Amino acid sequence: MSIELLSPAGNLEKLRLAFAYGADAAYLGLSDFSLRSNAGNFSEADLDQVRLLKLQSGKRLYCTLNMLFDEQKLVSLTQEMGTIKSWPFDAFIISDIGLVPILQDALGSDVELHLSTQASCTNSSSARMYHRMGFSRVILGRETPLDDIRRIKDSNPDLELEVFVHGAMCMAYSGRCLLSSHLAGRSANQGDCSHTCRWNYRLAAPDELSRVLASGELALEEEQRKGVYYPIAEEDGYTTILSSKDLCMIDHLKELVDAGIDSLKIEGRMKSAYYVAVVSRAYRKALDALTDTTIDWKAYRSDLFNISHREYSTGFFFGHGPVDPTMGSSIDKSTELGYLRQYLFCGYIGEEVESGIYALDLKNQIRTGMTLQFIEPDTPFIQDSDFSLLDEQMQSIAQADHGKVQFLKTDKQLKKGSIIRRETMVK
Repeated sequence: MSIELLSPAGNLEKLRLAFAYGADAAYLGLSDFSLRSNAGNFSEADLDQVRLLKLQSGKRLYCTLNMLFDEQKLVSLTQEMGTIKSWPFDAFIISDIGLVPILQDALGSDVELHLSTQASCTNSSSARMYHRMGFSRVILGRETPLDDIRRIKDSNPDLELEVFVHGAMCMAYSGRCLLSSHLAGRSANQGDCSHTCRWNYRLAAPDELSRVLASGELALEEEQRKGVYYPIAEEDGYTTILSSKDLCMIDHLKELVDAGIDSLKIEGRMKSAYYVAVVSRAYRKALDALTDTTIDWKAYRSDLFNISHREYSTGFFFGHGPVDPTMGSSIDKSTELGYLRQYLFCGYIGEEVESGIYALDLKNQIRTGMTLQFIEPDTPFIQDSDFSLLDEQMQSIAQADHGKVQFLKTDKQLKKGSIIRRETMVK
């Protein structure tokens, strides 16, 4: 099978952009049963538009039911199965094994089940068990190294494997802490937690650090490990010690494909629509470039460093994990603390109402004299500093704002739906 690119869809706008900017499939959550409860999620009011989008695109759609269900939620899910059955889902992503018989009874024994990464499947024996249970795909635990992925696929050639390739990582998720693995080499996931979170730490003095760290850097020292320093960044008296780096595997897609991965997943149902578009597009081009060397995928890759993100790493695929700066240190120095956002998403280009005059659907203000960029699925960007802005009566205006009828006049050839952005530096 061809390698699938799977993008997040926190709401209808993000679903449209995921499909338009290159995803083969999208995953979304229903309002009552999604692990990402703060995402926009979907309700019955969205059903008709979701059906239309799926029909028009011909792409796949997965429902995330990946929370751990208590008795009350389990009853609610059972009662809602009639409604869920009406959605055009191709598969269900679950972590609670109790959902297997419920879904099979309501939707048929051939319902497609994908095991959520929350189940932390990280070995071939577990993968085999889940396959026998009825899962056609396993979304591997995020701490699974590349060598183990190859072994899991070799042992289960008929089982689809999916991994996250981009987005936020955590020091701990679903109660599975990774601090012990990083700082002590002892895995809590394997029953050997060193209780790192309970250790006693102190901020080492600058004169101590001058011998081991660059000038101006700060570090923590643990009580029982004298002289072993854990570098930190501090601003206004606070540190990001528990904040992991973001995952970015765009430079290593061939290694993942060669290891037997069937689906490459982008994290971010709670991220912006702009994020969904830019990241989906970059990975689409990089994936296609594996078989078509004429594609200039790096022109799209550069946008991954312009969206809001923390310093990138390759997660657990090659090293200890997302706290290690294993990628892009020479081009990503500005994200050592907090988030960097180089461009501000401003909205979309609407219909061309007259030659060179386009309706605007704005989310943020734009003004004449700014330099705007327009991005499209197959165009890195179109830059324009000479545009004009018009009001509802087609009179010139100096600025255009969200919620008003306004137009942009330009000599650039634009398409309906093109994303508008402008440069900024917000950290």
